[in-house]
Amino acid sequence: MLDHRARRAVASSLTVLALCGCAAHGERAEVPPCLPAAPGPASASAASAAASVTSGPSDAFLLTIFLRHDQTKTLDQINEHLDRSGYRQSFPPEGTEVVSWYVMMGVGQVVTLRVPPDKLRTVNVAIERGAWGAFRTEFYPTYDYVPIWKAQRAAAGR
Repeated sequence: MLDHRARRAVASSLTVLALCGCAAHGERAEVPPCLPAAPGPASASAASAAASVTSGPSDAFLLTIFLRHDQTKTLDQINEHLDRSGYRQSFPPEGTEVVSWYVMMGVGQVVTLRVPPDKLRTVNVAIERGAWGAFRTEFYPTYDYVPIWKAQRAAAGR
């Protein structure tokens, strides 16, 4: 059984997830009745955090792509492949937004895009045609947790 503080923390987290988790589809999920949303400032903070998470086109979602270097190839070979395949011309596709693009030493590149649903196939095809052969790829739907974390810290008085 959860104590009062734990119930409140879980309820606040579920409220935020309910508000922002389904926003990409234009719907709102309901918080289970066994965990009512906590009244007061925590709920206001959660709603504010949820609003900031869904910035950008209302139906767009974040997609994080791991481009893991093919370590059987040198960097020059990888770049030659990317040039031959037209990767740099086709990725990221028009209509998507680069949110972040990092190089992780020992891993490769990690790109987060804001993608409208109708551009998902275009992103996939751009990766398949351009990046395969230079990178192993992984795709992860993503959301920005920082505003939620800040709201939870504020609600906890930290």
